[in-house]
Amino acid sequence: MTDEIIKPTLDYMINVNTGIYEEVKNLRHVYLDTVVKQEQANHINPLNHRGQKCFSQTNEDGITLEILRRIDSQANGTYLEFGPGDGMENNTLILAALGWRGSWVGGQDLAWNYQLNNKMLFQKEWISLDTIALCIARARSYLGQSNIDVVSLDLDGNDIYFAEAILREQLRPKLFIVEYNGKFPPPVEFQIDYNPNHNWNGTDYFGASLTSFVKLFDQYGYRLVCCNSHTGANAFFINRGYDHAFQDVPHDINNIYVSPRYHSYHVGHRQSFEVVEKLFRD
Repeated sequence: MTDEIIKPTLDYMINVNTGIYEEVKNLRHVYLDTVVKQEQANHINPLNHRGQKCFSQTNEDGITLEILRRIDSQANGTYLEFGPGDGMENNTLILAALGWRGSWVGGQDLAWNYQLNNKMLFQKEWISLDTIALCIARARSYLGQSNIDVVSLDLDGNDIYFAEAILREQLRPKLFIVEYNGKFPPPVEFQIDYNPNHNWNGTDYFGASLTSFVKLFDQYGYRLVCCNSHTGANAFFINRGYDHAFQDVPHDINNIYVSPRYHSYHVGHRQSFEVVEKLFRD
């Protein structure tokens, strides 16, 4: 065959196969998303029924809003997030949308012009046990208060060590969100060795098990109330002073734990820089 025949034939085959692949991928996503949503609706923990994505990776935003609604803390709050990524998808953007003020700390550049904002202090900092106290002090100074309402921690590595350091700094948020390693079900205790230079390589060597986090937070007066049912990645701990608002939530860790479900993500409109910049500018 001549090139004039071969090339159009190959192009046709590639286009057909690409179309089939995309169709199968979309069908698989729709199926997995449906299964996850059904499991969310049927979960024994009522907080999981309120899961919803706005700016979070999956359904964490809805859980956060429901917890804050229960403790009557949706207005005029403050937040501190360690590991906000590029600032386009994280656990505290939803709080900025509520008009809250806060601080982000992370080693990654933000994808939008954060210097336009007047509600959030961005600290570009490699977080370690040697730097975390200074980051907290800067956030407290910027916000003009010693305590912060919501703390979120998602650093794919030394998280449990940082959580303990934050609590030792006498920071007592109403809500503390952490990423746990869902591979290890209760009652397994697991945490990686502390390494100030840890950089997650995409394997299962990261973070700590849910049981290890529960044991840590229990020492400081916190109660586990939810794990997000969509991915089994984030755990929500509330200050026990608000225990009365969660009487319908199971106490047994086995009824809260969610195994890892990283295979399915909610698909919506592509996030825009304009929306995020507006949240912090207005």
